[in-house]
Amino acid sequence: MKYLLVDTANTFFRARHSAHRQSTTWDRLGFAIHVTLMSVQKAWREQKADHVVFCLEGRSWRKDFYEPYKKNRSVARQALTEKEQEEDQLFWEAFDNLTKFLKDNSNCTTLQHESLEADDLIAGWIQNHTNDEHIIVSSDTDFYQLLSDNVKQYNGITDELHGLDGIFSRGKPVIDKKTKQPKAIPNPEWLLFEKCMRGDSTDNVFSAYPGVRTKGTRNKVGLQEAFEDRHNKGYNWNNLMLQRWVDHNEQEHRVLDDYMRNRILIDLTAQPEPVKNNIVNTIDTAKTVKTNPQIGTKFLKFCGKYQLKKVSEHASGVAEFLSAPYPQ
Repeated sequence: MKYLLVDTANTFFRARHSAHRQSTTWDRLGFAIHVTLMSVQKAWREQKADHVVFCLEGRSWRKDFYEPYKKNRSVARQALTEKEQEEDQLFWEAFDNLTKFLKDNSNCTTLQHESLEADDLIAGWIQNHTNDEHIIVSSDTDFYQLLSDNVKQYNGITDELHGLDGIFSRGKPVIDKKTKQPKAIPNPEWLLFEKCMRGDSTDNVFSAYPGVRTKGTRNKVGLQEAFEDRHNKGYNWNNLMLQRWVDHNEQEHRVLDDYMRNRILIDLTAQPEPVKNNIVNTIDTAKTVKTNPQIGTKFLKFCGKYQLKKVSEHASGVAEFLSAPYPQ
């Protein structure tokens, strides 16, 4: 079987910000829905998928584990003007209407838990279906850590398919403008290690070792040397991980402690056991065969509500993936 795993909020809100700046709020809203559905439809057709899983957000358990997690986003929301807040509310209402339609009027699987992020559910679905193929629909490079022989990622914003074999658009390799060579994905294990060390400013996850070099010097171990020693846990690994540094509050940190904290936050296989149990239970509960009737007709009504003329022209293609149930 081949599954499309949709990072729904990522696709919807990235599309919102990709819309033309001069367009109206209503036009941007329609564009976000258009890109979300057409990205899935395109991936469904080109990858010959069998079933679509829409993964949704809850309030992340990471906020309780690490208080600063994504706190920068709440600060940014508080800084919005009244007009921007009203527009933000309209987009969330439209997003909620879209996900409600998917839950109630399609045969797609929808995954959501009050304390899990879509990333957790996407990773969990892959771990729960190890013998199947998976296409992650998202522009979030955090998913590179999940790439493998049976997992690829489709970016609907750039129309690119990312995999261990390279980056492709419309079946052709994407060429790097500087090197003139086909673009490639670095070793996913290295990318994950580097992110756990450097932190993630987007999610407000602080570095485990601020200022650490990628490549070491004659007298100082860098990330590359420690990464190469990760299995043996020899001199280079311990030399880096046992370093200590002091933050702006005069608080001392040991690199290994902060690295392990960041692994729990970032590595999608390293969540605490209660979180993993929630992931498994959410997926097991959702694995049911839905048989909703008249999906195409209901979808056209949804298109009419948001004046999705271009999407409605492709209604039969969209209805095809909306109608495909979870395989028995």
